[in-house]
Amino acid sequence: MRKYLFSASFALFVAVTSVSLAIPTLPAVASTIKYVVNDIPITTGDIQHRAAFLRLQHRKGSASDEMIDQTLKMAEARRLGIRISDKQVDDAYARFATNNKMQLAQLDAIMAKAGVTKEHFKEYIRAQMAWNQAVGARYRAEAGGTNSNEDVVRKMLDKDGNKPSATEYMLQQVIFVVPAAERSATLGKRKREAEAMRDRFNGCGTTREFAKGLIDVTVRDLGRVLAPQLPTDWAEQIKKTKTGGATPVRETDRGVEFIGICSAREVSDDKAAQLVLQSEGNGDKSDQLSEKYLKELKAKARIVQR
Repeated sequence: MRKYLFSASFALFVAVTSVSLAIPTLPAVASTIKYVVNDIPITTGDIQHRAAFLRLQHRKGSASDEMIDQTLKMAEARRLGIRISDKQVDDAYARFATNNKMQLAQLDAIMAKAGVTKEHFKEYIRAQMAWNQAVGARYRAEAGGTNSNEDVVRKMLDKDGNKPSATEYMLQQVIFVVPAAERSATLGKRKREAEAMRDRFNGCGTTREFAKGLIDVTVRDLGRVLAPQLPTDWAEQIKKTKTGGATPVRETDRGVEFIGICSAREVSDDKAAQLVLQSEGNGDKSDQLSEKYLKELKAKARIVQR
C-alpha cells in the first residue's frame, strides 16, 4: 500500500473563515479526570475542547467518545513506534491556515474564541497523522505487500476496457539545506535565498547553473512521477503550478525547499492505469480498515469512567 493512500486529510473540517471572531470566549472551568483509558487520563477539559471543536465544525457526535477514540489511536501509534514531531504538526497547522486564507494569529484567535484552543487542534492533527500511518502499516501487513492485478483487470472491464489516464510529471527538487543546530539562526536567511532562486526559476534546465554560486544547495531530478504518487504535502501545490514554474517555498526537516515542474503530460499506459484504478477504491478500504482496527482496540481496552 503506498503511503499517499493513507495521507493525513483535513477534509473533515469546515472552512473556519466563516466563524466570526465575535464568538464569546467560553469561561475557563477547573479540569478533572473523567475517563481513564489504559491508564491514560482524559479530563473534563479535554472533552470540553472537543465539544467546542464539534460545534465549530457544525458536526454532531459525542466529545467523550471522540476523546476515547483519539486516546486509543495515539496509544496504538506509540506502540508501533510512530512519532509525529511538533514541527510536522506546526507545518500542518500552518498549511490549514494558508488553505483557508488566514494568518496564523487569526486561526489562533478563532480557536481560542471558540473554546477549542490551538493546542487541542494541534493534538487532533497529531492524532490524525499518527493514526493514518498506523492504518497504513496495518494495510500493508494484511496485504502482504502485493498488488491485486485481478482487481485492476476487473475495474478496467467495468470501464469497458478503457484505461484511465493520469498526469505524468517530471520534477526537480531544490533544497536549501539548514542543519538542525543552525536552524534558529539561519532559517530566515535561507528562506529568502530560496525565494529569490524560486523567483528566477524558468525551467529545469538552468537550475544547477543558478545553484553553483550558492552554499549547501542540493538539486535533485526526481524523474517520472505520476499524479497518484505525489507526496500529499506537495501534491496540491504541484498540481497548481504550470510547467516551467516552481511551487512556493516550504520549510521542511531538511531546510527550505521548492519543487520545479519540468514537464507535465497525460499518459494512459499500464502503470498509470494500475495506479489510478488501485487508488479509486482505497478510500473506502482505508475507512473500513480504520473502523475495524479501532473496534479491535476498544474491545481490548480498559476504559474506566470516574
